[in-house]
Amino acid sequence: GRVAESLSMMEKSLEINRRTLGPDHDEVAGSLHNLGCSYSDLCMFAEALARYEEGLSIVRRNHPERNALEGRLLGSIGTVYSRQGKLEDALGMFKKALRIFRKTLGPESEEAAASQANIGVALLQLGKVDEGLEMFEGALGIMRRMLGDECQEVVAHLCTMGDCKKKAGDVGGAIECFREAQSIYGRSGVSDGVAADVAAGLARLGGGV
Repeated sequence: GRVAESLSMMEKSLEINRRTLGPDHDEVAGSLHNLGCSYSDLCMFAEALARYEEGLSIVRRNHPERNALEGRLLGSIGTVYSRQGKLEDALGMFKKALRIFRKTLGPESEEAAASQANIGVALLQLGKVDEGLEMFEGALGIMRRMLGDECQEVVAHLCTMGDCKKKAGDVGGAIECFREAQSIYGRSGVSDGVAADVAAGLARLGGGV
């Protein structure tokens, strides 16, 4: 079908890049990452990991001093491990990605924040609730400083953190997160979709207004 055709086209584009740019070019590594993401979206994890690992080898040969693409590849490998239930392996990859993003893009970068959030999810899944929420708080702080309090990325982090606090039994903390998210949606005039889900969730927690 269309999915198979799209993957075939991406594979062909990768081979063209190999021939025209050379097998060790950064753009080849980028193409491998994109292709790996497509395979991962289709739950074809072995194929995804093969592309990610090939891309990672290229980037490490080209940039022994570290490069942001290495961080993205490591993060994507971590996501596959997480979806496979290999939570400790996923956590290790997310931590490596965070270290690289802090070095290459800075500790206040969006990529660093995303890596911290990924670490938070993995820790929570491993039952390390306090450590996980601490990582989420750090990620949320970066997003606020970078993008302001009204952006959709901040809302997404608030909703995720609210879910995590609810699962951890911190109903008051969950209500606080959801109320702030609802307030942001209200100021931006959004009332459907995720905003409606947030309102329904608040009502179930007894925090609806």
